[in-house]
Amino acid sequence: MQRPVVAILAQGAMGAGIAARLHAQGVRVLTCLDGRSAASAARAAAAGMEPVSEAGLAEADAFLSILPPAEALATAERLAPVFSGVARPPLYVDCNAVSPATMQGIASLLGVHGLRLADAGIIGGPPREGYAGPVVYASGDEAASFEALLAGRGLDIRVVQGPIGAASALKMSYAGITKGLVAIGSAMMLAASRAGAGDALRAELAASQPALTAWFGRMVPAMFGKAYRWAGEMEEIADFTQEDAAASNIYQGAGALYARLADPAAAEEVAALRAFLDGTAPR
Repeated sequence: MQRPVVAILAQGAMGAGIAARLHAQGVRVLTCLDGRSAASAARAAAAGMEPVSEAGLAEADAFLSILPPAEALATAERLAPVFSGVARPPLYVDCNAVSPATMQGIASLLGVHGLRLADAGIIGGPPREGYAGPVVYASGDEAASFEALLAGRGLDIRVVQGPIGAASALKMSYAGITKGLVAIGSAMMLAASRAGAGDALRAELAASQPALTAWFGRMVPAMFGKAYRWAGEMEEIADFTQEDAAASNIYQGAGALYARLADPAAAEEVAALRAFLDGTAPR
């Protein structure tokens, strides 16, 4: 079998993690480091990613867009004319946490340039040793082609029966539950701590909701370094739920909370959340 060639943007934890797994399974992985930080370049090198120009990304069999949600559409706008200018354009696989409406906008844009698209949603954390995930759900007419290209290459790709937007809807729904719950829990931990009830709340949760307490203990600290991305994801989920104003408002609020926690000025709130989880919240 011919060695697949995949291009990935960008070189964050998820992008580099997927690249490393594919590289370990014999896939040639391209990336573009133009304007990227030294840390991004180091992650790319460690993952076996081969730096090329942006135009060089068009040499791939498939391009995986793995970015903060707010960058998904702009990236498609920038790369579509580059990809359409080659004889055999790569399959464009949008793996970003965006709403079905945003995905439809990306599909329309790529369609104007005659490019093929698979809608993909990643559920789970970045690949790592001893962890089989994440799962990459894919939908649309090209989902099966995406799955076939990387079959046996270390990624758990599952085709969702449905059009472009189906995989994104699944991702939005799942993240709305998991990351939405992290937002609700964080908000209440902060409220209890401000009111002097932090230790009492933690004790009650530990006694009556031990599984939830353990889950918050893992998920809330892991959120701090990702809050800036989760804010954009909540905005996409708010768009996804816009037909239900009450639900949309919930996720607009969650987005605002994550945006606030991502700001260095929120260091005291982050410390308060750590204190709550460590059992040192003020009484």
